[in-house]
Amino acid sequence: MKTTITKTLAAIALVTTLASCAKEDGVKNPGNFILAVTPTASTGVADYLVTAGSLDTGKVSILGNGVEQDGTYRYYLTTNNKFFSMLYGQGNPGAVTAYSIQNGDLTKISNFQTETVQAFAPVNSDILLTKVPRSINSAGTYYTYYQVNTNTLQIAKEGTLDAMAPGNNGEIAHFSWLQQVGNKVYAPFFSIKANNFSSAYHDQAWIAVYSYPDMTLEKTIKDDRTSFIGRYFTNGLGVVENGDVYAFSSSVATDRITNSDATTTTIYTDTKPAAITRIKAGTTEFDQSYYFNIEAASGNYYVTNWIYIGANKFVAHIQPKAEKGAYTAGKELAIVDVASKTVTKVTGLPAKAEISALTVNNYTPKDGRTAYIGLNLVNTECYVYKIDAANATASKGLKVEGGKITAVQHLD
Repeated sequence: MKTTITKTLAAIALVTTLASCAKEDGVKNPGNFILAVTPTASTGVADYLVTAGSLDTGKVSILGNGVEQDGTYRYYLTTNNKFFSMLYGQGNPGAVTAYSIQNGDLTKISNFQTETVQAFAPVNSDILLTKVPRSINSAGTYYTYYQVNTNTLQIAKEGTLDAMAPGNNGEIAHFSWLQQVGNKVYAPFFSIKANNFSSAYHDQAWIAVYSYPDMTLEKTIKDDRTSFIGRYFTNGLGVVENGDVYAFSSSVATDRITNSDATTTTIYTDTKPAAITRIKAGTTEFDQSYYFNIEAASGNYYVTNWIYIGANKFVAHIQPKAEKGAYTAGKELAIVDVASKTVTKVTGLPAKAEISALTVNNYTPKDGRTAYIGLNLVNTECYVYKIDAANATASKGLKVEGGKITAVQHLD
């Protein structure tokens, strides 16, 4: 089953500079590519979904065009040849809307509600969604999970799980994301004491392993060579063709200390370099023979996000270690080859100072060579760039008008 995960959450990404695109006459571009675009405005605007026939050339506008989403903050997932738009309800229930494409246009096929969730992933023919607690309850601290059947477009099962059990250290295991690996669900997590995300255990990596669909916690995989895997609302795992699982750690764990004047200061608590580790296919342990120091290989950069494109290669968003931030999104791209342990910067992008934001909600045909990334520029122009991993180059493609790009996807 062809599956692509995308996600956009403007409130959590903490990107402080909003990009926008020049308003011109609306341009329609029917096709099987889907772009989520946030209209030009400073606050309180909903995304529009538009289609495109190609990401390599042409233009599309949301002005007088596209499908407006209900609610301000949305995240997206494409699986089972359906596009799911999910409302982040900021603690309240959120609508989930499913679309297909008919004759180049989006067609709504379902609409239902779940609780606001913090991690989700396609698993078999389902979407697994989890709501993660951020405070410890003496009566019991639980995740809530939902299994949405993507064929019937209904919630097939929901339940609760012990949120203290994976870490077994007196803190909440806060999932950074979910990933299907074989017939199991891997849930990398960081340990937190409370909703300020402080912890005594940030300098370790953990993955909770659950059976599916019964969601029984089978074990927790641990590694002391890196800090936690992924980042908040970011999948740090990637499964390659032979079944091996690679995991990146940004090494951005933080804690808060109270000063003598009652103010608080945020400090970094990790001591390990940003790195990539591996779990070999058919095992549920970190491979101690594999360790890829990203900082050393890249000249002191770390990975903030990535997309697997096939053939052991990822297109990674990278950020200089000197500009480290727990929620900072990288504005440069690199080809990360986990087999050869190499990091190659992508050329052909605008200068870093010209980029407002790169999308983390991106598309790849998984041909081992190609990815499409949205670029929102400081000068208010917005484009989709084609990344050629073989040459580590980027070329300007589709122009998007009327707002900033937040997701790039495709349906058959």
